[in-house]
Formats: sequence, C-alpha cells, structure tokens
Amino acid sequence: MIIKKAILAVLVTAALAGCQSQTEGQQRATTGALLGGAGGALVGQAIGGNTKSTVIGAAGGALLGAVVGSATTPQQPRGEQLCRYQDRYGRIYTAPCDDRYYNGNY
Repeated sequence: MIIKKAILAVLVTAALAGCQSQTEGQQRATTGALLGGAGGALVGQAIGGNTKSTVIGAAGGALLGAVVGSATTPQQPRGEQLCRYQDRYGRIYTAPCDDRYYNGNY
C-alpha cells in the first residue's frame, strides 16, 4: 500500500511539474480535466458500481472539465494582443494592436 501511495505521489508531482510552462488557458484546461476526471470517476462508480462505469465517468468528466476550464479562461486585456503590420519597405513585423484593430478598421 505504501508503494502505491509513493507511485501516486511521483505521478502527481510529474504532472504538476509539466504545468509550469503552460499558458493560463492550458493550465485551466488541465486543472478542469483533472478535477472533472476525478469527479466523473466518483459519479461513475456511485451509479454503475463497476470498473466500466468508473472509466466511462472519468473519461466523460475529464473531457467536460477540460472544455469548461478552457472556455472560462479570461480574454487578454485590450492592448496586449499583437497584430502583424507591414512597413513601407514591405517588411512584416508584430506590434501591439492599435485602435484600428479594435474598431474593425483593418
């Protein structure tokens, strides 16, 4: 039993270490998937009482949790988005978007 807990702790630590370089949207989707999977597994086990129900509940919960987590990510504040521009010599560069972008006058 102690070995199972140690393996679980290592897996959770490895999973959380991978979250360090993610964007906020990816972090929210990952967290939603983890929480949804755990909740779905519990509900699947409570309803079906067998392994198949638990796996189906975990998969459904993880999928729904990832979608909800990703969809609830706040949008970038105005002025932090980057647009592509072309200078008079034909070179393309990126810079923060100006009011033309926000007013629909591209």
